[in-house]
Amino acid sequence: MYFHVNGDLVPAAEATVSVRDRGFMYGDAAFETLRAYGGDPFEWDAHADRLRSTCDALALDHGVPEADLRARVDETLAANDMEDAYVKLSISRGVQPGKLSPDPVEDPTVVVYVSDLPRGGVAGESVWDAPATAEVVETRRVPDAALPASAKTHNYLNGILARLDADADEAVTLDAEGAIAEGATSNLFFVRDGVLKTPSLDGPVLPGITRRVVLELAADAGIPTETGSYSPDAVRDADEAFLTNSTWELRPLARLDGAELGAGPVTDRLAGAFDERVERRHY
Repeated sequence: MYFHVNGDLVPAAEATVSVRDRGFMYGDAAFETLRAYGGDPFEWDAHADRLRSTCDALALDHGVPEADLRARVDETLAANDMEDAYVKLSISRGVQPGKLSPDPVEDPTVVVYVSDLPRGGVAGESVWDAPATAEVVETRRVPDAALPASAKTHNYLNGILARLDADADEAVTLDAEGAIAEGATSNLFFVRDGVLKTPSLDGPVLPGITRRVVLELAADAGIPTETGSYSPDAVRDADEAFLTNSTWELRPLARLDGAELGAGPVTDRLAGAFDERVERRHY
């Protein structure tokens, strides 16, 4: 295995960063998780835009051109002879004096990590073995006023604590008012009376790339959609539900807190449309 570290492809055993790196010391770093299909990152432009937004939120002016970041991803995939893969791209302020207030970025740490995944698209297979189970947990989603929900930073303690609370595949967090926010690593969708619903980005909800694609596919298919604020009971009483992220794509939600949910005609239709988009664009 080879990873891309600070501009160089290096064997995995040599892929290291300094213990004084601010990403390690403070979680002061941005990242994106992508999925590559047929050697091409899915929705690269959207991921690059969100990475830029996270860096802006952190005032992390790393100075690496977007084309350079894309080239590093492509080089890492090629070096590992991977066409279908999980890709993580991280950028930190790098090594700086051990103080909380950051200095201007002079030498950012940029890392690309990849791992093998099955083929996607119509002829592909899921990375998950079965529909997910989930539990609503006590750990609340950090309010947007405290940490921008749109920012994907190395400080993932909120999600880790949520997962520790759950005895299930996924932990579903609530906002400060007790409404559904999102999963620890996923966005949540549910269907009631033929209407596809998902928590609004007005709350502390990550603007997931797969979330946006699903809403686009629903619009193309004429499926009614709604975003808003929903109680846990609204999801437990749904006709069907699923979770989305770059790796899972659309994963049916079998149970929430023991309430039986699962896939259905809307979930199946959207999952098929997603596979068709991947097949058409990448294979």
